[in-house]
Amino acid sequence: MNDAEFTHHITSCESALKRYVYYKMPSKADADDVLQETLLASYLQRNTLKSIDAFKPWLLRIASNKCNDFYRKYAKQQEVPIESDAVLENALSQSQYGLTIAETVQETLALLNPKDSQILWLFYIQRLSQAEISRLLGVPVGTVKSRLHTAKQHFKRIHPHSLTYKLANSKGECKMQKLPDTLPEYKIENLNEVPFPVRWEEVMGWFIVPRLGEKCTWAMYDWPEKKRTHRTEVEVTGRAVVHGIEGVEIVSNEYDEHEGGKTEPVCYIFVEQLTDTHKRPLAVTHIADGLKWMTTFLDEEFWSKWGVSNDNYGKEIDLKPKGAIVRDGNNVQSCMQDKITDVVGRNLVTIGGKLYDCVCLMYVDDVRGYLTEQFIDANGRTVLWRRFNRDDWNMNTYKQPWSEKLPDNERFTVNGKLYVHWYDCLSDYIL
Repeated sequence: MNDAEFTHHITSCESALKRYVYYKMPSKADADDVLQETLLASYLQRNTLKSIDAFKPWLLRIASNKCNDFYRKYAKQQEVPIESDAVLENALSQSQYGLTIAETVQETLALLNPKDSQILWLFYIQRLSQAEISRLLGVPVGTVKSRLHTAKQHFKRIHPHSLTYKLANSKGECKMQKLPDTLPEYKIENLNEVPFPVRWEEVMGWFIVPRLGEKCTWAMYDWPEKKRTHRTEVEVTGRAVVHGIEGVEIVSNEYDEHEGGKTEPVCYIFVEQLTDTHKRPLAVTHIADGLKWMTTFLDEEFWSKWGVSNDNYGKEIDLKPKGAIVRDGNNVQSCMQDKITDVVGRNLVTIGGKLYDCVCLMYVDDVRGYLTEQFIDANGRTVLWRRFNRDDWNMNTYKQPWSEKLPDNERFTVNGKLYVHWYDCLSDYIL
């Protein structure tokens, strides 16, 4: 393969290569280093490729090896001591059956979320070092240390030997209430206070945390009638791996209730990854009219609907104002780039007779012509989600500006462009 052919094929695979490495690496700086190593290695090994049709998987295999090299090197350099814990250190006890796990420890591990239970099991029960756990999970040793610390705190809060243990922490069944047919009256008040920091792990637009055991139901309410028009049931169904990257599979069934909910639901099956810093989509399968449409983060068409525009191809979990969007009443100024998300204020939301102290997260997508306003409480859960359309959004279908279609609905002006409120969403979290 000559240099011109190599350059041509590298260029054709550039987007997929960057996405793959950005997903694997903890930071953009590390990703850029691995990309350079991948390009150099692929150039030096270009004549070992037997079939040009296999160029893309061949290139990604080299990238995968370079990512693994990074973590092996990092693990050797970053072994960090961690304080011991008497209860967990004595988790293994001798019995007539040999080494066994203390029953109360086993019960407590079962109550923890899978990430906490996994890290404690590997470190205290399997006796793996932090470096070994780092290699096993494909994360930096610093992340292993952080997860161990967090998991230990969670363990202590619910273990019977802890003074803070309460029966309320057990996983009992909750009676699920039905989402109302009509949107409850709500009020949004500006608190004129600094937004509090919040950890927001929900998948954007789906109201579910991508963690084993999670499920929720949410509904859409059109204005001005405020009637429920769609209901969506979402559930995490298991673990999944996409291109060597692990996440969880989430199944969503959306019911159109315009016809009394009698139509077949639209089903999405998507895979989402939750890390210590980001949540990001890995793959989506859309089932409609008997066909399955499957795309992954390596496919170009994936990003028009599911992608986000930041260096590590994910949404940040720890929310705080960044100054990318500035709101003054209903006048908004945002950075002139696609898909901007930022915290723009703190609000008191009253809905269904309950009060919620929330940060307001705004998302502006000028390419697709809409914005969202999302109110998130201190638990990191969405209380209310609102959708606004740019005045010229989807004119081919709706045949008139939204300011004429919904003349009495609330409006925003974003960088001089008019956006009109369309519908709201609630989840069963507020019930």
